[in-house]
Amino acid sequence: MTRARRVAVISTIFVSLYLLVFFEFFQVPLVDDAAVKEIWPVLPWWLLVSFGSYSLWSLGWGLFTFRDCPEAYEELLAEISLAKNDLRNRGVTVD
Repeated sequence: MTRARRVAVISTIFVSLYLLVFFEFFQVPLVDDAAVKEIWPVLPWWLLVSFGSYSLWSLGWGLFTFRDCPEAYEELLAEISLAKNDLRNRGVTVD
């Protein structure tokens, strides 16, 4: 099973369970119904904001620690210069 298929199956299961609780086909055990009615509708937005915050933090941390990997830094600079040279050979002005 590929990773995409696995993610699709797991996502489908979680969305189905969420919708079943949202439309009150199932009850959440050990939680008051009033609390479920207040919290459950905003749960997807909370997950979206949390994922966005994590993604931005991860991206920022990667940029902050980029110079900690001198080999990767030099490799990236070499790839950039190769790409610029290739574009110049094809007649594209780069700078």
